[in-house]
Amino acid sequence: MAPPPPPTAASATAAGVCRRPHFVRRGIFPSPSSPLPFASRVSSARLRFPLPRFSLSPVPKTLTPSSSSSHVPVRSLFTGIVEDVGAVRRIGPPPPAPSGGGGGGAPGVDLEVETKNLLAGTRLGDSVAVDGTCLTVAAIDEAASTLTFGVAPETLRRTSLGDRAPGDAVNLERALTPVSRMGGHFVQGHVDGTGEITAFRPEGDSLWVTVRAPPEILRLLVPKGFVAVDGTSLTVVNVDEEAGWFDFMLVRYTQDNIVLPKKKVGDKVNLEADILGKYVEKLLAGRLEAMSKVDS
Repeated sequence: MAPPPPPTAASATAAGVCRRPHFVRRGIFPSPSSPLPFASRVSSARLRFPLPRFSLSPVPKTLTPSSSSSHVPVRSLFTGIVEDVGAVRRIGPPPPAPSGGGGGGAPGVDLEVETKNLLAGTRLGDSVAVDGTCLTVAAIDEAASTLTFGVAPETLRRTSLGDRAPGDAVNLERALTPVSRMGGHFVQGHVDGTGEITAFRPEGDSLWVTVRAPPEILRLLVPKGFVAVDGTSLTVVNVDEEAGWFDFMLVRYTQDNIVLPKKKVGDKVNLEADILGKYVEKLLAGRLEAMSKVDS
């Protein structure tokens, strides 16, 4: 039986929030030519590479550099298990430097977030994932219960943090310590790009969420694999690269403790694919390149 169409923005979530000015506006996704498939529809996977033939030739020591900035050395590590939902108190240009200097180009912004649970034990210079984006604590105000982060121009371009406004809720997670429980997966806080929520659908007390994503992220997602959405470690259910979407399900506890269910259809989310998939893709690309040179 054909599945019903996806819910509309008006019925998907609670009443939408009015539009507000954004620090960064960018059109990433064209309007789809046809509605996205229903969230529970299973897609057919297609291999992008021919099956490699086994060879004793070594993998080249120098691989072709990727245009993506996702291959970044691991400096902080998260699990995608949200510790606290904070509230944005201020986002805007930082105060001028005492020397009056500064580089040219687009300025960064300061992001001040109120948090109940992260002040104890957090120090200046610590790494905190804010909606899945690894940021450095630049100021702590215990009296106001706030942490302030500097957000660089590149971070504003690649993530949805530039869309935040005072009062918005954000997911917060501090970097791992050696004794932390690994409740999720390896999350670096290096956002690969943004996606767009296209559908919500309840099933019992759980919630299906469908997200449209760019091809460079979709090719790294597999059913039952990991993805971080706004810094939340989630299990991918279905992936449809041709239609440009993937989906996942939120259990009741997760719905009550992250920001995502409070968003609406059309909102942006930060996406980070599993680091293991990125390394496999790079190594496989190097192998195939070496094989093609041998064959030629």
